[in-house]
Amino acid sequence: MTNDPVLYDQRHGVAILTLNRPDQLNALNFALIGRFMAHLDAIERDDTVRAVIVTGAGDRAFSAGADIKEFSHSVAAGVEIALRDFVARGQAFTSRIERFPKPIIGAVNGLAFGGGCEMLEAMPLAVAADSATFAKPEINLGFPPPFGGTQRLPRLIGRKRALEMILTGDPITAEEARQSGLVNRVVLKSKLISEAEKLAQRIIEKAPVSVAASLTAVTRGINLSIDEGLAVEAAQFARAAATPAVTEGIGRFLSRAAGRA
Repeated sequence: MTNDPVLYDQRHGVAILTLNRPDQLNALNFALIGRFMAHLDAIERDDTVRAVIVTGAGDRAFSAGADIKEFSHSVAAGVEIALRDFVARGQAFTSRIERFPKPIIGAVNGLAFGGGCEMLEAMPLAVAADSATFAKPEINLGFPPPFGGTQRLPRLIGRKRALEMILTGDPITAEEARQSGLVNRVVLKSKLISEAEKLAQRIIEKAPVSVAASLTAVTRGINLSIDEGLAVEAAQFARAAATPAVTEGIGRFLSRAAGRA
């Protein structure tokens, strides 16, 4: 296993990013966050990559969250430094994931706690191993989730469910995460990556501009009023409608319809 904090693999149009600090339960330190963001920058420019899967190295964790040892130095330096070096960096990290123009699928192989759960909340899709667990334990350290968790989790699973997780720090199971809407599906751990790849392949069968427009419409519109959201939807339709994908898609539909007539 290399010392690279984020491993990269690519196959069949899908990039697989593996958080690679297994001895620290894949905790999110500054080096890992920086490396992950650099990979996203490269993937965004690479037209041969159509989707991204994110998982964790080792058998125990997707990510245990922020590297508290590193974070403690920022806190010791004062609130302004902690806000700049820790909170702003973490929020920029999850916002980049949330707004990424290609689908990112979390493949949760173990515990997803704290910042690891916040990463997952920012991803549009997620598959979890049946042994995975999810928690928001920041309350036990004396502060609320700082990487977007107080905002995204209630929008995903509802205010009361989110507040129970945030205020108690208690973990939930993979099945509870599925039932609440935090993950799309739960699979055997041995099939986790293959199931995530199957989901990715179903998506990349579609036109790239249609996928990107759909991601943008949902991500931008979800926190707006319905009228503002509909305007975002219309703009993304216009973005896709100007491409050959629409003409080709309508042509295929009409050909099938004519064949059934």
